[in-house]
Amino acid sequence: MNNKSKFRLQVRALNRNRLYMLAWLCACLAGCAAPLPPQPVSARRTPAPASQPSRPMVAQVPTPAATETQQPLPTGAVAPSAQSAPALPDKATQLRTWVDQQARLYRVAAPLLINNTELCPRHARNLLGFTAKNRYSYSEAFADTAQAALQLNDRLRVMNVLPGSGAEQAGLQRGDTLTAVEIEPLPQGPDAERASASIIASELKGRANVGLTVMRNGDRTTLDIPLTSACAMVIDLGNADFAASLADGQRILITRGMLDQTPSDQELAYVIAQEMARNILAQQALPDVAALIDRLNTLDTQTADASIAASIAPISAEAGMQARKLALYLLARAGYGTEGAPAFWQQMGNPPVADVDLPVLMETIGTIRAKQQLNAAILPD
Repeated sequence: MNNKSKFRLQVRALNRNRLYMLAWLCACLAGCAAPLPPQPVSARRTPAPASQPSRPMVAQVPTPAATETQQPLPTGAVAPSAQSAPALPDKATQLRTWVDQQARLYRVAAPLLINNTELCPRHARNLLGFTAKNRYSYSEAFADTAQAALQLNDRLRVMNVLPGSGAEQAGLQRGDTLTAVEIEPLPQGPDAERASASIIASELKGRANVGLTVMRNGDRTTLDIPLTSACAMVIDLGNADFAASLADGQRILITRGMLDQTPSDQELAYVIAQEMARNILAQQALPDVAALIDRLNTLDTQTADASIAASIAPISAEAGMQARKLALYLLARAGYGTEGAPAFWQQMGNPPVADVDLPVLMETIGTIRAKQQLNAAILPD
């Protein structure tokens, strides 16, 4: 084979190798361009840009597939949420919270009720100084819960002891079960609270001390309780989430919403003192307010609608000012501060304190302070 023929064979072989290489490269490129199999959603992670600030994670409603037909929501309807609404408290929690809130009311009101008999002559009475309830003291919806969660039964059990009262001095304790006053057995069952109050009231007449028999830890004990003179105003808790306080001439009601708005006992004292003053100054009973208190003062599964707040008639500015000036004296005599009261009533009052009335309240506070410094009787002039 001559040199020219060898050269031609070498060129053919080289061209053939180039074709094989080109075909292999095409196959690789085709494989790289093929779509990858879909990954699970949890495996997909898109890193945020380094400059993007971190944000809290928010649950989102899954987006329907593009092929699905989306029906418009009816007017006023809300799209379903990926997370369910928070569960309401169970009955046991509701009842325990109610009892604790009522105990707070009683504790904060105690010095106001005990130290102001000179200023509430129409309401001053001799008291033992405690509250007691049984399972029937609550609404029918909570009677069984009261038995299970609070261990209440047909007999009355002490729920609160008024701080500073004769009952506290004699050693009466929360949880004591009442069995008799003097030699009179106390009733049991659905009407026990009302009937026992009537019996105890009759036994208080003409006495300075009363014997009260209780069961405590399985033992029967008789306590000799000295009577306490106090402003006999019932302080009720209202089953409503709006902030309001009411006085019907004899009773006071503070809503659960108002308790939430008064986290400090000092602020709550401002509210109670104002309603006490309104009761002291009331010239007659207020049946409309009394009916509203009756409607709100019972724990039930349904919270009172906020529209009820609109039915609470506002107090006139003049009556409001008179009540607040007297309330400052009630607060001072009970050992509570007075300086923060005007600003509080300006924010939470019904009606709010007007700017032009602030100097009058500040002058009253100055007069009270001067009497305290002179150890003079803290009484309105």
